[in-house]
Amino acid sequence: MRHRAARLAARTNPVETVGMKLGLIGLGNIGQHFASRLLAAGHELVVHDRSTTAQERIVARGAQGADSVQALAEQTPVVLLCLPMPAVVAEVAGQVANVQGVRLLVDLSTTGPSITKTVEALLAEKNIAMIGAPVSGGTVAAEKGTLAVMAAGPKTAFDEIEPVLRVIGKNVFYLGADPSLGQTTKIINNTLYATSMVASCEALVYGVKAGLDPQTLLDVINVSSGRSFATLERIPQCVLDRSFPVRFTTALLHKDVKMCIDEAEKLGVPMSVNPAARQYLAFAISQGDGERDNVHTIRHIEQWAGAQFGAKPE
Repeated sequence: MRHRAARLAARTNPVETVGMKLGLIGLGNIGQHFASRLLAAGHELVVHDRSTTAQERIVARGAQGADSVQALAEQTPVVLLCLPMPAVVAEVAGQVANVQGVRLLVDLSTTGPSITKTVEALLAEKNIAMIGAPVSGGTVAAEKGTLAVMAAGPKTAFDEIEPVLRVIGKNVFYLGADPSLGQTTKIINNTLYATSMVASCEALVYGVKAGLDPQTLLDVINVSSGRSFATLERIPQCVLDRSFPVRFTTALLHKDVKMCIDEAEKLGVPMSVNPAARQYLAFAISQGDGERDNVHTIRHIEQWAGAQFGAKPE
């Protein structure tokens, strides 16, 4: 029945929305697009970000700014979080929990199941429901509203917030009553991406050094069994022309892979392949790639191989 419920919740037809008063904390690369889409959908939005520049950008589009987490929570019964690190989520959720009047917190961040369980318990003490709803698809999908949303938590709370989630995502999945289930799904997904991305970079650099044309090689792979999100989307869009736009940093991807491996270890699930991707990302961070996009790390493989994938040498 759980699997059937997840499939039903994943329907992609539009849902009519009625304007709600919402608070959104976190207006970074993904959060700014959430804000824009929620405003366009007719929701009344109060926003807060530690960056005054990021906050002012969204206020200029019609949102109301709040000077602090507490000030935002005092104005909005439903608070959405889009924050970069689990520790920040825990800190902000704690501040929200201390404000009377908040009844639902929706965490759109990639927090991990352990932190989610801790936050859920904290909120429950204040009679605040929690939906864990991490997203996948990157900044382009966030702008277009085509993200995958992995939601979990009390069904009544999910039913209330589902129309809002469908403003930011095309495929919205309900995974069950435990808010940590969405986080588990997300870190599994990101770990699979990381491992396939690193493996793809290695194989593609080998191909060009052997004499294959980069575009032709990708074309073949992307209609064959070796294709992945890395070869279908990220490498064609960001590596072929050597542009490397920052869509998802190496540091954040490493954080997600580490969480996945650690959580699997807690459950006694062995992982022997994915830790190699984590180790490679950790090396890249040590070389200054932490705030660069994760596919930028292909440059290390290229340097070791003496070959470049994509545009002619710079």
